[in-house]
Amino acid sequence: MSVFTTKEIMEIIPHRYPFLLIDTIEELEPGIRAVGRKCVSANEPFFQGHFPQNPVLPGVLIIEALAQVGAVAMLSQPEFQGKTAYFAGINKARFRQKVFPGDVLELETSIIKVKGPVGAGQAVARVNGKTAAQAELTFAIS
Repeated sequence: MSVFTTKEIMEIIPHRYPFLLIDTIEELEPGIRAVGRKCVSANEPFFQGHFPQNPVLPGVLIIEALAQVGAVAMLSQPEFQGKTAYFAGINKARFRQKVFPGDVLELETSIIKVKGPVGAGQAVARVNGKTAAQAELTFAIS
């Protein structure tokens, strides 16, 4: 059973369709770690151009989905409620396998450092237990 549904996620982060890229949060340790899921659907608008004959989820959107999971982890803390987490950096991003319509992405972001309103997270996206993408994400809360 999920910790947060899409509706509850939208109460924490400001993203909305078509840019809300997580469907559920399955595990949450506020300020420490979150695990979310994205069910990749063939009718998502970016597949019209990426690539029509061989649809592949854009890597930058996987990274964004990981950041949204990290934002839920941070913004679910009382001191950050009602705020917004912004990207401050993306490091060591690696894409290990393609993600296609029909795949379910498991998105895990662990917060590894926080100093005031700035922090960093280690993020991994998996499909069927295999790493699809990973990165170190830096964020600023405002």
